[in-house]
Amino acid sequence: MTEAADGLLSPSDVRRLAQDLGVRPTKTLGQNFVVDANTVRRIARTAELAASDVVLEVGPGLGSLTLALLPLVTRVVAVEIDPLLGGALPRTVGMHRPDLADRLEVVVADALRIHEVPGPAPTAVVANLPYNVSVPVLLHLFEAFASLRSGLVMVQAEVADRLCAGPGSRVYGAPSAKAAWWAEMRRAGAVSRSVFWPAPNVDSGLVAFTRREPPITSVSRASVFAVVDAAFSQRRKTLRAALATWAGSAAAAEKTLRAAGIDPTTRGEQLDIAAFAAIAAAR
Repeated sequence: MTEAADGLLSPSDVRRLAQDLGVRPTKTLGQNFVVDANTVRRIARTAELAASDVVLEVGPGLGSLTLALLPLVTRVVAVEIDPLLGGALPRTVGMHRPDLADRLEVVVADALRIHEVPGPAPTAVVANLPYNVSVPVLLHLFEAFASLRSGLVMVQAEVADRLCAGPGSRVYGAPSAKAAWWAEMRRAGAVSRSVFWPAPNVDSGLVAFTRREPPITSVSRASVFAVVDAAFSQRRKTLRAALATWAGSAAAAEKTLRAAGIDPTTRGEQLDIAAFAAIAAAR
């Protein structure tokens, strides 16, 4: 089996592994395997990991990124929904980097349903997230693992723009506001569709994040997110109209908005997450 000098998978390695396993990438699981070693090197480098980090990797697939992460950190916890791929990953690491095999922990599970992993708590996320569930997975990981301090994820380019957008942006929406509750999000580069097998129909983007404290508020995160969802359920409407169902009536929404110090004619895309928290607390 051919490989790069640092043990990373070549395009022929990836295809051969898939063939040996009888794996055909499926859209249902969002499987698009990275076949370019320079791309995984770049992702690992851009993540700015510390040697003491415990990395949570969601959707390791055939192991391209896993092999790039293992030399850099104390431990990689790879969460793979496909039992076949999850079972094969330790063998792949054992063949390419046997000296690092003890740093790998594989968890065969749906990342949307995990709330803990074996061993030390993860401190960083580095992952090529499945396109079809990237935002729900990222928000779930924020909630499930308070230990996560930083990370770098690859998502569809349009999703990357939304996650990093600020108030007033054309693409600012519920994902933007919810992500901002948990972390500072920033674009960290673009990734061409040509580095994947099979090539997706869209380009990808890298999103880096640094965990921060949520806005100070007297209400729960769920209460704040309910306001966010209501505000963006009807983007073109004023908050007085968009929050009418949430508040009980348009008049009640206006009263709550004024109590929060927000003009009722404002639209949701103009507010940051602290303002949504203020609305929830004023109800």
